[in-house]
Amino acid sequence: MQHSRSVGRRQLLMTGGALGLAAAAAPLLTAPAQATSPRPCTRITDLGPGIEQFALMSALQVGDTVYIGSRNLEPTRVLAFHLPTRKVVSQTVLGTGHSIQALAVDPTGRYLYAGILTKGDEGKPNLFRWDLTTPRNPAVGIGRTEDRDIRDLAVAPDGTVYAVGGIPGKAPALWMYDPGTGKVTKLGVPDPKATLARAVAATDTTVFFGAGSVLAGGDGASKASLYAYDRAAGTFTDVTPAEMEKDPSLRDLVVLGDRLVVSTSGSTEPAKLAVMDLADLSSYSVTTTTGKVVKNLTANGDTVHFATDTGLYSYSTATQAISPVVFDGDLGEIWGLDHVGGTLTVVSGYGFVGEIDLATGRSVVTDLGQAGAPVVPQTTMGIAADHRYVYVGGNNGIARHDLRNGTVLNLRAPGEAKDAEVLDGVLYTGQYSSQGMWTYDPTKGGQPHQLAAFPSEQNRPLDVCYDAVNELLLVGVQSDTEGGGSLWTYAPGTGKKAAYINPVDGNQLVRAVATRDGVAYLGGDNPTTQGPRGTLVAFDPVAGRELWRIDLPAALTTGTAAMAVRGRHLYGLTRKGGFFVVDLTIRRVIHIADHRALCPGFAAMVTSRGVVYGVSDTTLFRFDPRTFAVSTVVAGINGAWYSGPHVAADHRGRLYTMRGHNLVRVEDRPVSGS
Repeated sequence: MQHSRSVGRRQLLMTGGALGLAAAAAPLLTAPAQATSPRPCTRITDLGPGIEQFALMSALQVGDTVYIGSRNLEPTRVLAFHLPTRKVVSQTVLGTGHSIQALAVDPTGRYLYAGILTKGDEGKPNLFRWDLTTPRNPAVGIGRTEDRDIRDLAVAPDGTVYAVGGIPGKAPALWMYDPGTGKVTKLGVPDPKATLARAVAATDTTVFFGAGSVLAGGDGASKASLYAYDRAAGTFTDVTPAEMEKDPSLRDLVVLGDRLVVSTSGSTEPAKLAVMDLADLSSYSVTTTTGKVVKNLTANGDTVHFATDTGLYSYSTATQAISPVVFDGDLGEIWGLDHVGGTLTVVSGYGFVGEIDLATGRSVVTDLGQAGAPVVPQTTMGIAADHRYVYVGGNNGIARHDLRNGTVLNLRAPGEAKDAEVLDGVLYTGQYSSQGMWTYDPTKGGQPHQLAAFPSEQNRPLDVCYDAVNELLLVGVQSDTEGGGSLWTYAPGTGKKAAYINPVDGNQLVRAVATRDGVAYLGGDNPTTQGPRGTLVAFDPVAGRELWRIDLPAALTTGTAAMAVRGRHLYGLTRKGGFFVVDLTIRRVIHIADHRALCPGFAAMVTSRGVVYGVSDTTLFRFDPRTFAVSTVVAGINGAWYSGPHVAADHRGRLYTMRGHNLVRVEDRPVSGS
C-alpha cells in the first residue's frame, strides 16, 4: 500500500531537560507552547504517527470471504474481506496481544478460531472464536494456552481444535480445545529441545505437530521436528523426514485427502517440501526448493500451491516438479493463500488481496485500506534521518516523512527495516528476515530494492552505522537459527561486501556496532545459558580480523544493548540498564553505573553535537561528556516500539525517536554542566 498523508498542525512542546513529558503533555497539546523553565533547553516537535497502515499476519478464505488477522496494531482485530464486492464487510476486535498469526475454521464453516501473539503473559485468553453467522457480534475469548503465543491452529473433522506456539525459555506443547466442554488441555511436549512450534494439522485419528528453533537456534536447540500424536492412545511418535532434519523448523502442514504435505524454513540449506502417505508415514517424497521458506500450502487436485520469500509456486505431486505461478508485480511477504474454483487468492503483507486466475494468468489487486480496512498507527522498527527526510520502519513498509511539507509516503520493503542509515540522501537498511541490505534513493523515485544479499542464516540485522574512514556501512547481525551472529560490511562506492561470521564467538550475536578511526567496535550479546554475556571486540572491517577484546565487568550481568563513540570513549548500555564507558586508548572499562530506572530493557544510543544520547522504552536521556552522569531529556516518552527503541540524529544534531505511536523531533541544547 502506498499513500501520502499530510500532518495537520505540528504540535510544539517546550520543556526543561528534566521535566516529565507525561505531566507536561496534556495542557501543551492544546495550547501554545510555553517555556516552563528560566533556561529551556529542550524543544519537542510532534511529527504525527510514525507509520500508518493496515498490517497483517494471517489470512484464511471461507466461502467467498477472506478473513485477515492484524499485525502489530492496537487493538488486534480480524477483518472480513468479501471477494465478490472486494470490500471489507465486517470486523471483530480481540483487544489483547499485538498480532494474529493463527486462523482456522471448523468443518461447518460457522466458527472462525484465532490465536494471538503477545509480548508478555497478560493472563487473558489467547484463543478466540468468532461466529461467522452473526458477524456483528464480537469474537469471544474461549481459552488460554500456557504457551503464551499461538502460532498455528487446526480443527479436526469432529470440531476439536488444536493449537501450537511457544513462550521464550520453554519447550512448546500441543494444546487441545474441546468445544463440547469448553476446556483447554495440555497434551504434552513432544520435542523438549525445540524452542517454538509453528505448524499443526489434524485428522480423525492423528494430530501432526511441527516444531523447531527458528527464533532461538544454537545452544543445543533442536532443528525441524515432526511428531504424530495418536488421539486415542495419547502418544507422540517422531515422523520427521530425515531430509528435513537439518532445517531449523517445520513451517507448515496441511492434510490433503490421504496425504500430508509438510514444509520447512531453510537456513544453511534451502527450504523443503514433502508429501507423506497418511497410511504409511515412512512413505514420502521430499523436494528441495529455491526459497528460504515454504508456507501457505493449498491444493487443487494433484497440484500444491505454496508461497516462498520470492513469490508463488506450484508443485505437482505426480511429477514432483516445481513451477512459478505468474504474477505481474511484487507480492511481497505472503500471509494467506487459498485456491477456490481455479483462482488463487493471495493476501500480501503489503496490505492487499490479489486474485490470480490460473487459466488466464490475469490478476486483480485490491488495496485493503481503500477497501475499508482501518489504516492506523503501527508499532515501529528502525529510524533514520537527514535534513530532508525521516524514515520509520514497520512491517513490510517504511514511512518517509518529508520535513519540508509534512507529507508522509509509505514505501514497500519486505520484512522489517530493523535499522538504517542515510548517506548523501540515500537510505540504507538492514532488512529482516534474511533480506540482507536494501536501499532507496528519493531523487530516483520508485520503491526500495535489495542492495546486497548475505548468508540467509544471518537473518536478523540489528544495528547499522557508517565508517567514514573506510567508507563502509557496518551492520551487526543475529542468526536466529544457528546461534551467534556476524558483522556485515558494504561499500556504497564500490559495491564490495563481506560477512564475518561469529566475530565475537559462537554464542554471542552482534547487538551493537560503533566506529572510530576506521575500527569497528562490536557489542556482543549472549541469549544462551553458556559463555560470556557481553564481550566487546575491536575489529578491522577491511582486513576482517580482530584487534583486541575485553569482557564487561561481572557487575554488568547481561549482554550489550547499544553503543556510541564520543572522542576516545566508547559508551555502552546493557540489556538491563547497566552503563559502561571504555577508554579506547588504554582499552579498559573506566566507568560503570546502574541506570535500570531509566533503561529497564533494550536501548539505543547516538552521538549528537558532542553529546551521547540514549533512549529506552520509557525515557530519552543524555550523558555528561566529562562526568558521564546521566540526566533525563524527556521522561515518559514511552515509544510504541515492536523490537526495541531507536534514536537517530540528522546533520544539524536534531534527534528523532518515538513518543507513543508518534514520531517526534527533539532539539536538545544542554546547559553547561548538565
